[in-house]
Amino acid sequence: MPSTIIETRQVAKHFGGLRAVDGVDLQVAEGAMHSIIGPNGAGKTTLFNLISGYLKPTSGRVFLRGRDITGLPLHRMAHLGIGRSFQITNVFPNLTVFENVRLSAQALGADNYKVWSSARRFKRYEEQAAQAIQAVGLGEKAALPAAVLPHGDKRKLELAIILAGDPQVLLLDEPTAGMASEQVPALVEMIAAIRQAGNKTIILVEHNMSIVMNVSDRITVMHQGKLLAEGSPQQIAANEDVQRAYLGESHAEHS
Repeated sequence: MPSTIIETRQVAKHFGGLRAVDGVDLQVAEGAMHSIIGPNGAGKTTLFNLISGYLKPTSGRVFLRGRDITGLPLHRMAHLGIGRSFQITNVFPNLTVFENVRLSAQALGADNYKVWSSARRFKRYEEQAAQAIQAVGLGEKAALPAAVLPHGDKRKLELAIILAGDPQVLLLDEPTAGMASEQVPALVEMIAAIRQAGNKTIILVEHNMSIVMNVSDRITVMHQGKLLAEGSPQQIAANEDVQRAYLGESHAEHS
């Protein structure tokens, strides 16, 4: 049975009187593709932010392989092996694809305070960058400025930036957001291949339910800040509480 790599215990985040996340217990198995879903405002992105260190919880704890990492800043999380993407692409537009990824590798290495030194001094970071760029299919665009990439390729670049640090856990927040529908299957296949090749754990927040149901080993459903249901895709699809939560949102949107 796989061991637990990420765990939250009664984690909560309050914004004034709003309980965005309200006492959630979550366990993510090592090597799994674990998705977090829920209607708008369910608290899934806030939970994601608590796991990644982007937000500090009001209460509760977050653990990585049993180690308490609650409230550690993003850069410490990265050094511990947690890579995080955001809904909005986060790249240096005036740097090339290669330079974006090389800087990421270097920032997590021993030379992280020498970011603007000559790249020739850092051969191993160049190699890490080249591998990550090839893994996401941007090898032929490595010399292009990030600014000229279409949106789908910027998403791939962001994934390469995360991979350059060789994280154990990838936290992917809406990786297909803003992508043309014909680009989505290739990105999903790429994420699945990266997981299999590197034996990585992926935690996914995604609105596209067909993606979630096809790629996930386990799904956590949130509603109004709480954990509503958890199980395999088949169990979640058959869960009446989940159906009511989503139908309620749909009805509200069209009423």
